[in-house]
Amino acid sequence: MLIREGQVAVITGGASGIGYGLAEALAARGVRLVISDIREDGLIAAAAALHDAEITAVVADVSDETSVRALAERAMDAYGRVDLVCNNAGVVCPAAPLWEQDAATWQRMIGIKILGVVHGVKAFAPLLIDQGAGHFLNTASSGGLAPLPGRTPYTGTMHAVVGLTETLDLELKQAAPALGATVLCPGLVDTPLGQNSAALGAIELPVGAPPSMRTLAGARGGILSPREVAESAIAAIEAGRVHVAPGDGVATRARARVDTLLADITG
Repeated sequence: MLIREGQVAVITGGASGIGYGLAEALAARGVRLVISDIREDGLIAAAAALHDAEITAVVADVSDETSVRALAERAMDAYGRVDLVCNNAGVVCPAAPLWEQDAATWQRMIGIKILGVVHGVKAFAPLLIDQGAGHFLNTASSGGLAPLPGRTPYTGTMHAVVGLTETLDLELKQAAPALGATVLCPGLVDTPLGQNSAALGAIELPVGAPPSMRTLAGARGGILSPREVAESAIAAIEAGRVHVAPGDGVATRARARVDTLLADITG
């Protein structure tokens, strides 16, 4: 799908981080925006910063199917169509081995990262299918391509988003050839994900911790800006790629996982 002026993009988790980077990059191309976030104050600030764009800001909770359906209705009321849906909202989990992660953490991660994508697809796919064209961009992580010890709820749900998107792309293309889906699996990104996750009660940050989530256990390599990630994602969408994984070392870790998998199953 080619990104063109006048199209409409919906971005969840759009008030900061990768979501805001996507909003910036798409606005620069003349795309009309519906940005959504659970944090109203963040949405107000993001909309003010994107003052040159045509933008509709909607408070929504992606873990709530009714809330996401209302988001789709607002988007259609505002613009009459949707071309790109970025299921981007996310949080991180505490650092601990699987057996020490509590049920509430799993429920939160599944609700936001897996069901958040499911709710977005269920709300918007019928609209894109009716149009006969459109695309989903589902944000996962490099943690969805390789193991990330100490963050099992995070990496488990990210692996699910990768598999879900791969299957979704095939299902959409069966409905109409001009439909598709891409999964975004970046490495380290300089975002306030840690601070936002703490504000939502998902993790506890140490006293004096920096506002940006610069480090995840097991992550290596350089740090990308949200705008750099967004540009990589848009390039992948336009190229019709199902996977995009910007960041130092991501491909190496993914290749190591695949090589181990093939070695195990081929004996």
